[in-house]
Amino acid sequence: QDLGQYGLRYSHLGIAYHDESALGGRGAWRVVHKLNQCGSSRSTLYRQGLAEFFGDGLYAHEAGVVVLKPAIAARLPERLKDDSVLTALHEPRYNMLAYPWSGPYQQSNQWAIETLALLAEPAIISRAAARDWLRAHDYRPTTLQISPLTRLGARVSTAHISFDDHPFGRRMAGQIDTVTVDSVFDWLMRSRFGE
Repeated sequence: QDLGQYGLRYSHLGIAYHDESALGGRGAWRVVHKLNQCGSSRSTLYRQGLAEFFGDGLYAHEAGVVVLKPAIAARLPERLKDDSVLTALHEPRYNMLAYPWSGPYQQSNQWAIETLALLAEPAIISRAAARDWLRAHDYRPTTLQISPLTRLGARVSTAHISFDDHPFGRRMAGQIDTVTVDSVFDWLMRSRFGE
């Protein structure tokens, strides 16, 4: 979707990997990602080929890519083929603007960055541990300025947006912190996990 009014370029994050065993050993690129069902408050994880991933009603046919450092990237293909790894930190209660430092909800980009933490640090076994690791490695969410009227309208008219997980003072000031693709890309480069 177009998030230009918030100064954001990308709206959705997936983790891509090359599956050498796919297509009879010829290999294929796969993307794992999380989506909510048509504005509902529930979400599901998906593993798709690139054509299917990019063929799902895009606002603009544009993608950004950050290549992970070899030490992390080498672990991805085998671990991302394992459904138990993908679901380990999945919270199906979906909130498009979930607060990144609490756990009652999870949005798509939040699942991806928490799963990246799990892939980078195998000792992580919970969402709380992933959030602690992300804080320790200087992840900084995006702060969106959202007016009270806009928040009220979103909360009343949509099942997939909630603000009750955000700290009260910041919420009342219209400061909504959330995981965005732009903030993940910035963090990957700043932390030197990406190239």
